[in-house]
Amino acid sequence: MNFGPQTTEEDSFAIMDRAHELGINFFDTANVYGWKKGEGITENIIGRWFAKGGGRRERTVIATKLFGSMGDWPNEEKLSALNIRRAAEASLRRMQTDYIDVYQAHHVDRDTPFEEFWEAMDILKQQGKILYVGSSNFAGWHIAKAQESARRRSTLGLVSEQSHYNLLVRAPELEVIPACEDYGLGLIPWSPLAGGLLGGILRKIDKGRSATDQIAAQLDKHRDKIERYEAFCDELGEDPANVGLAWLLHQRAVTAPIIGPRTIEQLDGTIRALEIELDDKALARLDEIFPGYKTAPEEYAW
Repeated sequence: MNFGPQTTEEDSFAIMDRAHELGINFFDTANVYGWKKGEGITENIIGRWFAKGGGRRERTVIATKLFGSMGDWPNEEKLSALNIRRAAEASLRRMQTDYIDVYQAHHVDRDTPFEEFWEAMDILKQQGKILYVGSSNFAGWHIAKAQESARRRSTLGLVSEQSHYNLLVRAPELEVIPACEDYGLGLIPWSPLAGGLLGGILRKIDKGRSATDQIAAQLDKHRDKIERYEAFCDELGEDPANVGLAWLLHQRAVTAPIIGPRTIEQLDGTIRALEIELDDKALARLDEIFPGYKTAPEEYAW
């Protein structure tokens, strides 16, 4: 998502090359990234990187998303059959590839029945333009409804859910994660560091770094928890960002958190998260600081 708005094309290429060197080959994007309506800036950058050859496309599992507005007409957004068809074709052109590994609904579309959604996705599969279908920002019951609709069509259904999940945002534990487990979806959390709140923000501010108004407001709201969290990370001798990523890797159903490095240094720094083993005592401490949820209905009933 940073490629284009915050990271130059040259640096974006370098980050993706470095990711391959490190064995990271699942890249997630969306047609709206770049944030200029209809331009698909980030997908275009990825496409030009693929075009450099050297096995870049063949070694990459590319996931992109559709839902957000790419124009001013009704069928240039959401999940109508027409938009699914047009958006897929446009993403393929921008990324200079003939197939998308995981094509994701960026949000649930309450105006489009899942029967229409699956028919359009199945046609793309039959044409060889997509391999798998994923969801993003679906509630647990949306996942269930989507999967049962797919079952009636004897089609595979969703293979992944991209949900807002981190130590500060644990609501998916109520129903989204149980649904993913039951239906066999991989969970790929977005915003794993809560927009930077879990990335050592207090020590960065102490060193003179500024925070956006939005992050500053969230920090005021959660300051006590963040202070306790950073102190615990100091006890562990680990960077807060890596502890936050490691915690996600210890959670059930999580395939991998989606990181958003702006620089190669940020990418290299996250690799430490793969080596951190959080024992039961450490996980319990994190639960004390950031209380989670039991699976519904036990969270609020018996």
